[in-house]
Amino acid sequence: MSHTVRQVFRSGKFVTGFVIFSFIVLMAIFYPMLVRDDPLEIIGQGTFFPPGIYVNAYDSVFGSPRYTIMLDDAEAKRIANKLGDDDRLAIKEWLVSAGVTEGDIDTTNTEALLNLWVNNFDPATRIPGMTNADRNYYIRLDNSLEGLLSTEGATIATVNPESGALEAADVVDQDAYVNVNEVPNVRILPLGTDNFGRDVLTQLVTATAVSLRIGLVAGVIATTIGVTLGLVAGYLGGLADDLITFFTTLFIVIPSIVLLILISFSIGQEQRGAFVIAVVIGLTAWPWTARAVRAQVISLRNRDHVSMSRLSGHSLIYIIFRDVFPYVASYVVMAFILQISAAILIEANLSILGLGPRTTDVPTLGLIMNWAMIYQAHILGYWWAYVPAIIAITLIAFSLLLMNTGLDQIFNPQLRD
Repeated sequence: MSHTVRQVFRSGKFVTGFVIFSFIVLMAIFYPMLVRDDPLEIIGQGTFFPPGIYVNAYDSVFGSPRYTIMLDDAEAKRIANKLGDDDRLAIKEWLVSAGVTEGDIDTTNTEALLNLWVNNFDPATRIPGMTNADRNYYIRLDNSLEGLLSTEGATIATVNPESGALEAADVVDQDAYVNVNEVPNVRILPLGTDNFGRDVLTQLVTATAVSLRIGLVAGVIATTIGVTLGLVAGYLGGLADDLITFFTTLFIVIPSIVLLILISFSIGQEQRGAFVIAVVIGLTAWPWTARAVRAQVISLRNRDHVSMSRLSGHSLIYIIFRDVFPYVASYVVMAFILQISAAILIEANLSILGLGPRTTDVPTLGLIMNWAMIYQAHILGYWWAYVPAIIAITLIAFSLLLMNTGLDQIFNPQLRD
Protein backbone atom coordinates (compact mmCIF):
# COMPACT_ATOMS: atom_id res chain seq x y z
CA MET A 1 0.00 0.00 0.00
CA SER A 2 2.77 2.42 0.97
CA HIS A 3 4.60 1.58 -2.26
CA THR A 4 1.46 2.40 -4.29
CA VAL A 5 1.05 5.72 -2.48
CA ARG A 6 4.69 6.62 -3.20
CA GLN A 7 4.15 5.77 -6.86
CA VAL A 8 1.06 7.94 -7.00
CA PHE A 9 2.78 10.99 -5.56
CA ARG A 10 5.70 10.59 -7.94
CA SER A 11 3.35 11.33 -10.83
CA GLY A 12 3.70 14.98 -11.83
CA LYS A 13 0.21 15.13 -13.29
CA PHE A 14 -1.41 13.64 -10.20
CA VAL A 15 0.51 15.93 -7.83
CA THR A 16 -0.36 19.03 -9.89
CA GLY A 17 -4.04 18.13 -9.94
CA PHE A 18 -3.97 17.18 -6.27
CA VAL A 19 -2.42 20.54 -5.27
CA ILE A 20 -4.98 22.54 -7.28
CA PHE A 21 -7.90 20.51 -5.95
CA SER A 22 -6.59 20.67 -2.36
CA PHE A 23 -6.27 24.45 -2.58
CA ILE A 24 -9.89 24.72 -3.77
CA VAL A 25 -11.11 22.44 -0.98
CA LEU A 26 -9.11 24.24 1.73
CA MET A 27 -10.38 27.60 0.46
CA ALA A 28 -13.95 26.31 0.65
CA ILE A 29 -13.38 25.06 4.21
CA PHE A 30 -11.42 27.89 5.85
CA TYR A 31 -12.75 31.03 4.11
CA PRO A 32 -16.23 30.74 5.73
CA MET A 33 -14.49 30.38 9.12
CA LEU A 34 -12.71 33.71 8.61
CA VAL A 35 -15.51 35.54 6.77
CA ARG A 36 -18.82 34.60 8.35
CA ASP A 37 -21.02 36.62 6.01
CA ASP A 38 -24.19 35.13 4.60
CA PRO A 39 -23.42 34.38 0.92
CA LEU A 40 -26.92 35.50 -0.07
CA GLU A 41 -26.90 38.68 2.04
CA ILE A 42 -27.62 41.84 0.05
CA ILE A 43 -24.93 44.37 0.97
CA GLY A 44 -25.43 46.98 -1.75
CA GLN A 45 -28.35 49.01 -3.03
CA GLY A 46 -27.82 48.49 -6.71
CA THR A 47 -26.51 45.86 -9.06
CA PHE A 48 -23.11 44.73 -10.32
CA PHE A 49 -20.73 46.88 -8.29
CA PRO A 50 -17.29 46.54 -9.96
CA PRO A 51 -14.43 44.92 -8.01
CA GLY A 52 -12.50 47.28 -5.74
CA ILE A 53 -12.11 48.78 -2.28
CA TYR A 54 -15.15 50.77 -1.20
CA VAL A 55 -14.51 53.65 1.21
CA ASN A 56 -17.41 55.37 2.95
CA ALA A 57 -17.58 58.85 1.43
CA TYR A 58 -19.17 60.43 4.52
CA ASP A 59 -16.48 59.07 6.84
CA SER A 60 -13.68 60.05 4.48
CA VAL A 61 -14.91 63.66 4.46
CA PHE A 62 -16.02 64.13 8.07
CA GLY A 63 -14.45 61.35 10.09
CA SER A 64 -10.85 61.13 8.90
CA PRO A 65 -7.91 63.56 9.00
CA ARG A 66 -6.90 65.04 5.65
CA TYR A 67 -3.41 65.19 4.26
CA THR A 68 -2.14 67.51 1.53
CA ILE A 69 -0.34 65.54 -1.17
CA MET A 70 0.88 67.34 -4.27
CA LEU A 71 0.98 65.05 -7.31
CA ASP A 72 2.00 66.45 -10.68
CA ASP A 73 -0.37 64.24 -12.65
CA ALA A 74 -3.37 64.46 -10.30
CA GLU A 75 -5.18 67.03 -12.44
CA ALA A 76 -4.52 65.09 -15.65
CA LYS A 77 -5.87 61.89 -14.10
CA ARG A 78 -8.94 63.72 -12.80
CA ILE A 79 -9.66 65.10 -16.27
CA ALA A 80 -8.98 61.76 -17.98
CA ASN A 81 -11.40 60.04 -15.61
CA LYS A 82 -14.28 62.25 -16.78
CA LEU A 83 -13.11 63.01 -20.31
CA GLY A 84 -11.56 59.98 -21.99
CA ASP A 85 -10.43 59.61 -25.59
CA ASP A 86 -13.81 58.25 -26.69
CA ASP A 87 -15.57 61.22 -25.08
CA ARG A 88 -13.26 63.67 -26.88
CA LEU A 89 -14.01 62.06 -30.24
CA ALA A 90 -17.74 62.13 -29.45
CA ILE A 91 -17.54 65.85 -28.63
CA LYS A 92 -15.71 66.47 -31.91
CA GLU A 93 -18.34 64.52 -33.82
CA TRP A 94 -21.15 66.58 -32.25
CA LEU A 95 -19.38 69.89 -32.86
CA VAL A 96 -18.74 69.04 -36.52
CA SER A 97 -22.39 68.03 -36.91
CA ALA A 98 -23.39 71.34 -35.30
CA GLY A 99 -21.41 73.33 -37.90
CA VAL A 100 -18.03 73.88 -36.23
CA THR A 101 -15.12 73.61 -38.65
CA GLU A 102 -13.20 70.42 -38.05
CA GLY A 103 -9.87 72.26 -38.31
CA ASP A 104 -10.81 74.43 -35.31
CA ILE A 105 -11.25 71.40 -33.06
CA ASP A 106 -8.19 70.09 -31.21
CA THR A 107 -9.13 67.10 -29.10
CA THR A 108 -5.78 67.15 -27.27
CA ASN A 109 -6.27 70.71 -25.97
CA THR A 110 -8.72 70.17 -23.11
CA GLU A 111 -9.34 73.84 -22.33
CA ALA A 112 -10.01 74.83 -25.96
CA LEU A 113 -12.16 71.76 -26.51
CA LEU A 114 -14.31 72.49 -23.45
CA ASN A 115 -14.67 76.16 -24.46
CA LEU A 116 -16.00 75.08 -27.86
CA TRP A 117 -18.30 72.63 -26.17
CA VAL A 118 -19.70 75.13 -23.65
CA ASN A 119 -20.25 77.77 -26.33
CA ASN A 120 -21.96 75.46 -28.83
CA PHE A 121 -23.68 72.62 -27.02
CA ASP A 122 -27.45 72.87 -26.67
CA PRO A 123 -29.32 69.79 -25.42
CA ALA A 124 -32.38 70.89 -27.39
CA THR A 125 -30.51 70.84 -30.70
CA ARG A 126 -31.64 68.04 -32.98
CA ILE A 127 -28.83 66.78 -35.20
CA PRO A 128 -29.88 64.62 -38.16
CA GLY A 129 -29.24 60.92 -37.53
CA MET A 130 -28.87 61.29 -33.75
CA THR A 131 -30.86 58.78 -31.70
CA ASN A 132 -32.38 59.42 -28.28
CA ALA A 133 -29.67 57.25 -26.74
CA ASP A 134 -26.98 59.49 -28.31
CA ARG A 135 -28.78 62.60 -27.12
CA ASN A 136 -29.00 61.29 -23.55
CA TYR A 137 -25.31 60.37 -23.67
CA TYR A 138 -24.34 63.92 -24.62
CA ILE A 139 -26.52 65.36 -21.87
CA ARG A 140 -24.88 63.10 -19.27
CA LEU A 141 -21.46 64.01 -20.64
CA ASP A 142 -22.25 67.72 -20.43
CA ASN A 143 -23.31 67.37 -16.79
CA SER A 144 -20.13 65.48 -15.88
CA LEU A 145 -17.89 68.12 -17.46
CA GLU A 146 -19.23 70.96 -15.34
CA GLY A 147 -16.39 72.54 -13.38
CA LEU A 148 -13.86 70.04 -14.72
CA LEU A 149 -11.06 72.60 -15.07
CA SER A 150 -11.82 74.37 -11.80
CA THR A 151 -8.90 74.53 -9.36
CA GLU A 152 -11.05 75.48 -6.39
CA GLY A 153 -12.05 73.03 -3.71
CA ALA A 154 -15.54 71.64 -3.19
CA THR A 155 -17.59 73.57 -0.66
CA ILE A 156 -19.68 71.62 1.83
CA ALA A 157 -22.76 73.54 2.99
CA THR A 158 -25.08 72.92 5.92
CA VAL A 159 -28.49 74.34 6.76
CA ASN A 160 -28.55 77.06 9.43
CA PRO A 161 -31.18 75.85 11.94
CA GLU A 162 -32.25 79.44 12.69
CA SER A 163 -32.42 81.03 9.26
CA GLY A 164 -32.83 77.89 7.16
CA ALA A 165 -30.22 79.17 4.72
CA LEU A 166 -27.25 77.20 3.45
CA GLU A 167 -23.93 78.17 4.98
CA ALA A 168 -20.44 77.00 4.02
CA ALA A 169 -19.27 74.51 6.62
CA ASP A 170 -16.11 73.13 5.07
CA VAL A 171 -14.03 73.08 1.90
CA VAL A 172 -12.43 69.94 0.46
CA ASP A 173 -9.35 70.96 -1.51
CA GLN A 174 -8.38 69.09 -4.67
CA ASP A 175 -5.04 68.09 -3.14
CA ALA A 176 -6.64 66.72 0.06
CA TYR A 177 -6.19 63.00 0.70
CA VAL A 178 -7.27 60.57 3.42
CA ASN A 179 -5.53 57.43 4.61
CA VAL A 180 -7.79 54.47 3.96
CA ASN A 181 -6.65 52.88 7.24
CA GLU A 182 -8.12 55.84 9.14
CA VAL A 183 -11.55 55.58 7.53
CA PRO A 184 -13.81 53.64 9.91
CA ASN A 185 -15.99 52.01 7.25
CA VAL A 186 -14.20 50.25 4.39
CA ARG A 187 -15.43 47.21 2.46
CA ILE A 188 -13.16 45.21 0.16
CA LEU A 189 -14.99 43.57 -2.75
CA PRO A 190 -12.33 41.73 -4.78
CA LEU A 191 -14.99 40.41 -7.17
CA GLY A 192 -17.63 43.12 -6.77
CA THR A 193 -21.30 42.31 -6.34
CA ASP A 194 -23.86 40.43 -8.39
CA ASN A 195 -27.23 41.48 -9.78
CA PHE A 196 -28.75 41.53 -6.27
CA GLY A 197 -25.89 43.50 -4.68
CA ARG A 198 -24.34 40.44 -2.98
CA ASP A 199 -20.62 39.89 -2.45
CA VAL A 200 -19.50 37.67 -5.35
CA LEU A 201 -16.36 36.33 -3.59
CA THR A 202 -18.26 35.11 -0.51
CA GLN A 203 -20.93 33.70 -2.78
CA LEU A 204 -18.31 32.01 -4.99
CA VAL A 205 -16.54 30.24 -2.11
CA THR A 206 -19.82 28.97 -0.66
CA ALA A 207 -21.02 27.90 -4.10
CA THR A 208 -17.77 26.01 -4.68
CA ALA A 209 -18.23 24.11 -1.42
CA VAL A 210 -21.86 23.26 -2.30
CA SER A 211 -20.91 22.14 -5.81
CA LEU A 212 -18.13 19.95 -4.39
CA ARG A 213 -20.62 18.35 -2.00
CA ILE A 214 -23.02 17.75 -4.89
CA GLY A 215 -20.19 16.15 -6.86
CA LEU A 216 -19.13 14.01 -3.89
CA VAL A 217 -22.64 12.72 -3.12
CA ALA A 218 -23.46 12.10 -6.77
CA GLY A 219 -20.07 10.44 -7.29
CA VAL A 220 -20.56 8.09 -4.35
CA ILE A 221 -24.04 7.08 -5.50
CA ALA A 222 -23.12 6.63 -9.18
CA THR A 223 -19.88 4.77 -8.44
CA THR A 224 -21.53 2.49 -5.87
CA ILE A 225 -24.37 1.53 -8.21
CA GLY A 226 -22.11 1.16 -11.23
CA VAL A 227 -19.46 -0.92 -9.46
CA THR A 228 -22.03 -3.19 -7.76
CA LEU A 229 -23.94 -3.91 -10.95
CA GLY A 230 -20.73 -4.31 -12.94
CA LEU A 231 -19.31 -6.83 -10.44
CA VAL A 232 -22.52 -8.86 -10.30
CA ALA A 233 -23.09 -8.87 -14.06
CA GLY A 234 -19.47 -9.65 -14.90
CA TYR A 235 -19.03 -12.46 -12.40
CA LEU A 236 -22.43 -14.21 -12.56
CA GLY A 237 -23.06 -13.92 -16.30
CA GLY A 238 -26.15 -15.63 -17.69
CA LEU A 239 -29.59 -14.16 -17.01
CA ALA A 240 -28.31 -11.70 -14.38
CA ASP A 241 -25.77 -10.35 -16.89
CA ASP A 242 -28.41 -10.06 -19.62
CA LEU A 243 -30.84 -8.14 -17.39
CA ILE A 244 -28.21 -5.77 -16.03
CA THR A 245 -26.74 -5.21 -19.50
CA PHE A 246 -30.24 -4.49 -20.85
CA PHE A 247 -30.94 -1.80 -18.26
CA THR A 248 -27.45 -0.37 -18.62
CA THR A 249 -27.83 -0.09 -22.39
CA LEU A 250 -31.28 1.43 -21.95
CA PHE A 251 -29.86 4.18 -19.74
CA ILE A 252 -26.98 4.78 -22.15
CA VAL A 253 -29.26 5.04 -25.20
CA ILE A 254 -31.48 7.64 -23.51
CA PRO A 255 -29.44 10.87 -23.14
CA SER A 256 -28.86 11.45 -19.43
CA ILE A 257 -29.45 15.20 -19.74
CA VAL A 258 -32.98 14.49 -21.00
CA LEU A 259 -33.68 12.27 -18.00
CA LEU A 260 -32.26 14.88 -15.65
CA ILE A 261 -34.36 17.65 -17.17
CA LEU A 262 -37.54 15.59 -16.89
CA ILE A 263 -36.84 14.43 -13.34
CA SER A 264 -35.76 17.88 -12.11
CA PHE A 265 -38.80 19.52 -13.67
CA SER A 266 -41.16 16.96 -12.13
CA ILE A 267 -39.66 17.42 -8.64
CA GLY A 268 -40.49 21.13 -8.53
CA GLN A 269 -38.50 24.18 -7.47
CA GLU A 270 -39.28 24.04 -3.74
CA GLN A 271 -38.18 20.40 -3.35
CA ARG A 272 -34.99 20.75 -5.40
CA GLY A 273 -32.34 21.17 -2.75
CA ALA A 274 -28.64 20.59 -3.36
CA PHE A 275 -28.80 17.06 -1.89
CA VAL A 276 -31.82 16.13 -4.00
CA ILE A 277 -30.09 17.29 -7.17
CA ALA A 278 -26.99 15.30 -6.20
CA VAL A 279 -29.07 12.15 -5.70
CA VAL A 280 -30.83 12.62 -9.03
CA ILE A 281 -27.50 13.06 -10.82
CA GLY A 282 -26.04 10.02 -9.07
CA LEU A 283 -29.01 7.82 -10.02
CA THR A 284 -28.56 8.64 -13.72
CA ALA A 285 -24.75 8.68 -14.03
CA TRP A 286 -23.83 5.05 -13.24
CA PRO A 287 -24.21 3.18 -16.60
CA TRP A 288 -20.73 3.82 -18.03
CA THR A 289 -19.07 2.76 -14.78
CA ALA A 290 -21.15 -0.43 -14.67
CA ARG A 291 -20.29 -1.26 -18.26
CA ALA A 292 -16.55 -0.73 -17.79
CA VAL A 293 -16.40 -2.70 -14.53
CA ARG A 294 -18.38 -5.58 -16.09
CA ALA A 295 -15.89 -5.80 -18.97
CA GLN A 296 -12.95 -6.04 -16.56
CA VAL A 297 -14.64 -8.58 -14.28
CA ILE A 298 -15.45 -10.87 -17.24
CA SER A 299 -11.71 -11.13 -17.90
CA LEU A 300 -11.06 -11.92 -14.22
CA ARG A 301 -13.75 -14.46 -13.32
CA ASN A 302 -11.97 -17.46 -14.91
CA ARG A 303 -8.53 -16.79 -13.50
CA ASP A 304 -6.89 -19.46 -11.40
CA HIS A 305 -7.15 -17.71 -8.04
CA VAL A 306 -10.86 -17.07 -8.56
CA SER A 307 -11.50 -20.70 -9.60
CA MET A 308 -9.52 -21.92 -6.58
CA SER A 309 -11.58 -19.73 -4.26
CA ARG A 310 -14.78 -21.02 -5.86
CA LEU A 311 -13.66 -24.65 -5.41
CA SER A 312 -12.80 -23.90 -1.78
CA GLY A 313 -16.47 -23.20 -1.12
CA HIS A 314 -16.22 -19.48 -0.47
CA SER A 315 -19.41 -17.45 -0.73
CA LEU A 316 -20.30 -15.29 -3.71
CA ILE A 317 -19.82 -12.05 -1.76
CA TYR A 318 -16.43 -13.25 -0.48
CA ILE A 319 -15.21 -14.12 -3.98
CA ILE A 320 -16.41 -10.88 -5.54
CA PHE A 321 -15.01 -8.52 -2.90
CA ARG A 322 -11.92 -10.53 -1.91
CA ASP A 323 -10.72 -12.07 -5.15
CA VAL A 324 -12.19 -9.86 -7.89
CA PHE A 325 -12.70 -6.35 -6.54
CA PRO A 326 -9.02 -5.64 -5.63
CA TYR A 327 -8.11 -6.06 -9.30
CA VAL A 328 -10.57 -3.37 -10.38
CA ALA A 329 -10.10 -1.08 -7.37
CA SER A 330 -7.75 1.26 -9.22
CA TYR A 331 -10.33 1.75 -11.95
CA VAL A 332 -13.04 2.34 -9.34
CA VAL A 333 -10.99 5.17 -7.84
CA MET A 334 -10.50 6.75 -11.26
CA ALA A 335 -14.18 6.33 -12.09
CA PHE A 336 -15.11 7.99 -8.81
CA ILE A 337 -12.90 10.99 -9.62
CA LEU A 338 -14.51 11.37 -13.04
CA GLN A 339 -18.00 11.01 -11.54
CA ILE A 340 -17.33 13.94 -9.19
CA SER A 341 -16.19 16.13 -12.08
CA ALA A 342 -19.10 15.10 -14.27
CA ALA A 343 -21.65 15.72 -11.50
CA ILE A 344 -20.39 19.28 -10.96
CA LEU A 345 -20.63 20.00 -14.70
CA ILE A 346 -24.10 18.44 -14.91
CA GLU A 347 -25.33 20.57 -11.98
CA ALA A 348 -24.04 23.65 -13.78
CA ASN A 349 -25.93 22.64 -16.93
CA LEU A 350 -29.16 22.10 -15.00
CA SER A 351 -28.82 25.40 -13.12
CA ILE A 352 -28.21 27.36 -16.30
CA LEU A 353 -31.46 25.87 -17.61
CA GLY A 354 -33.21 26.92 -14.39
CA LEU A 355 -33.60 23.34 -13.15
CA GLY A 356 -30.90 23.30 -10.50
CA PRO A 357 -31.22 23.66 -6.71
CA ARG A 358 -33.70 26.21 -5.39
CA THR A 359 -32.33 29.73 -5.51
CA THR A 360 -33.36 30.74 -1.97
CA ASP A 361 -31.34 28.03 -0.24
CA VAL A 362 -27.61 28.08 -1.06
CA PRO A 363 -25.70 29.17 -4.17
CA THR A 364 -23.95 26.78 -6.51
CA LEU A 365 -21.51 27.56 -9.31
CA GLY A 366 -24.26 26.84 -11.82
CA LEU A 367 -26.72 29.17 -10.07
CA ILE A 368 -24.17 32.01 -10.12
CA MET A 369 -23.93 31.68 -13.89
CA ASN A 370 -27.71 31.39 -14.16
CA TRP A 371 -28.25 34.65 -12.24
CA ALA A 372 -25.62 36.42 -14.35
CA MET A 373 -27.23 35.20 -17.58
CA ILE A 374 -30.76 36.19 -16.52
CA TYR A 375 -29.63 39.73 -15.70
CA GLN A 376 -27.51 39.99 -18.88
CA ALA A 377 -24.15 40.40 -17.18
CA HIS A 378 -22.43 38.87 -20.22
CA ILE A 379 -24.06 41.46 -22.50
CA LEU A 380 -23.47 44.46 -20.23
CA GLY A 381 -19.81 43.56 -19.65
CA TYR A 382 -20.05 42.70 -15.94
CA TRP A 383 -17.50 39.89 -16.20
CA TRP A 384 -17.01 39.50 -12.43
CA ALA A 385 -20.56 38.14 -12.09
CA TYR A 386 -19.88 34.95 -14.06
CA VAL A 387 -16.20 34.58 -15.07
CA PRO A 388 -15.02 33.55 -11.54
CA ALA A 389 -17.63 30.76 -11.48
CA ILE A 390 -16.47 29.54 -14.90
CA ILE A 391 -12.85 29.59 -13.73
CA ALA A 392 -13.76 27.68 -10.55
CA ILE A 393 -15.58 24.96 -12.52
CA THR A 394 -12.70 24.77 -15.00
CA LEU A 395 -10.08 24.44 -12.26
CA ILE A 396 -12.06 21.71 -10.47
CA ALA A 397 -12.60 19.71 -13.67
CA PHE A 398 -8.99 20.26 -14.79
CA SER A 399 -7.49 19.22 -11.45
CA LEU A 400 -9.63 16.06 -11.25
CA LEU A 401 -8.75 15.19 -14.85
CA LEU A 402 -5.04 15.58 -14.07
CA MET A 403 -5.42 13.33 -11.03
CA ASN A 404 -7.28 10.73 -13.09
CA THR A 405 -4.69 10.84 -15.89
CA GLY A 406 -1.86 10.46 -13.40
CA LEU A 407 -3.52 7.44 -11.80
CA ASP A 408 -4.22 5.93 -15.21
CA GLN A 409 -0.55 6.19 -16.16
CA ILE A 410 0.45 4.48 -12.92
CA PHE A 411 -2.02 1.60 -12.93
CA ASN A 412 -2.14 1.01 -16.70
CA PRO A 413 1.02 -0.93 -17.68
CA GLN A 414 0.82 0.11 -21.34
CA LEU A 415 0.68 3.82 -20.48
CA ARG A 416 3.34 3.41 -17.80
CA ASP A 417 5.78 1.83 -20.23
